[in-house]
Amino acid sequence: MITLVTGATGFVGSHIVRQLLEHGDTVRVLVRPTSSMRELAGRDVQVAWGDLRDASAVRAAVHGVQRVFHVAADYRLWAKDPAEFYETNVAGTRHLLAAIDAGVERVVYTSTVGTIAVPRDRLPDETTDASLDEMIGHYKRSKLLAERAVLAAAARGAPVVIVNPTTPVGPGDWRPTPTGQVIVDFLCHRMPAYVQTGLNVVPVEDVARGHLLAAERGRIGERYLLGGRNMTLKEMLDALAAITGQRAPRLCLPWHAAMAIGYADQLVARVRGREPRIPLDGVRMARHRMWVNCTKAERELGFRAGPVEAALERAVEWYRHEGYVDSGLSRMSRAA
Repeated sequence: MITLVTGATGFVGSHIVRQLLEHGDTVRVLVRPTSSMRELAGRDVQVAWGDLRDASAVRAAVHGVQRVFHVAADYRLWAKDPAEFYETNVAGTRHLLAAIDAGVERVVYTSTVGTIAVPRDRLPDETTDASLDEMIGHYKRSKLLAERAVLAAAARGAPVVIVNPTTPVGPGDWRPTPTGQVIVDFLCHRMPAYVQTGLNVVPVEDVARGHLLAAERGRIGERYLLGGRNMTLKEMLDALAAITGQRAPRLCLPWHAAMAIGYADQLVARVRGREPRIPLDGVRMARHRMWVNCTKAERELGFRAGPVEAALERAVEWYRHEGYVDSGLSRMSRAA
């Protein structure tokens, strides 16, 4: 069986590739010519060069495969040109769906907890039907639109299963992701305060394993939250403090104060021609605790998430080993 993985050089995608190879799969990866190959170094994979925005490149990558993990996405909280989110996340997904032929037995599409975790009277789950107006920022809006395109394809008979990872942590977060940047900032003593928010945290290795379970056991057209533990940001920072021996920030910043700082940072970033260090969409998201009920994946897929503290410890070890702490590199300098 040949399995195609898009987003294979990313955080979750690279772990999926590793686990597929450990299972003996033949793995093909769709990689942009500008992407770093460091996460795939030494791995026996077939490389299909191309971009999701190029329909012909996507068709060539899909040709001859039996299974697809569509993990690639433009995952940022800010972009100079918001159209980039829709070109990759929506149009790119449509290109992949159009490329599926009779030889493809299963497609697992990686969505996000953000399309489900919206304010409700009870913990949101896969039955939560969120609206586009409830999506904060272009990343979430583009992912909801892409998810709707996948659901429509499944209704027409495409063999597609959707997974919605929550907040993965662990080794291999090269960029790093926004959550990974929080960990790096903590390690580099750049977090004098925190905001009162919540997230669902899960080991990245378990998220990758959840993708494989979805391919084997998931029902076509269904969504599965791949999550671990609902935690406040303060609880996560306290766990990092226990792991590292560093002091967790004690100052809880009111949301309106955080927004004011975000606006000020945005103004400075515009003047200096740099990416904002405090994206306003990130602050807006922090106003709502993104806690969810993840029991469906446990029941139907047999998914189990490991201890969050152990995953945070692996992440800390990895960031230190890779020089993120000593050099204090920011997300901007690592983005390449």
